[in-house]
Amino acid sequence: MGKKDFNHILLFANLRDSSIHTMFMRFEIDVYFIDENKRVFDKASLKPWRFYKAKKQAKYVLETKKGVLKIKIGDYLDFI
Repeated sequence: MGKKDFNHILLFANLRDSSIHTMFMRFEIDVYFIDENKRVFDKASLKPWRFYKAKKQAKYVLETKKGVLKIKIGDYLDFI
């Protein structure tokens, strides 16, 4: 939050809630919601000062700057 640019990928695990906000952000982000099988079940592209709640509870949430990754709903990811 508060940064003018972002060149990383953030992965959040074992969440209590699958909602996200972009308060205080200065650029758009892509957010991928991933289930316990590491399958992407929802995606949101969010502009600054927005709020989004996934369709169901996610095991993992992956965030990156908009347009960096070409992941689609239904894709399986492999990470440790």
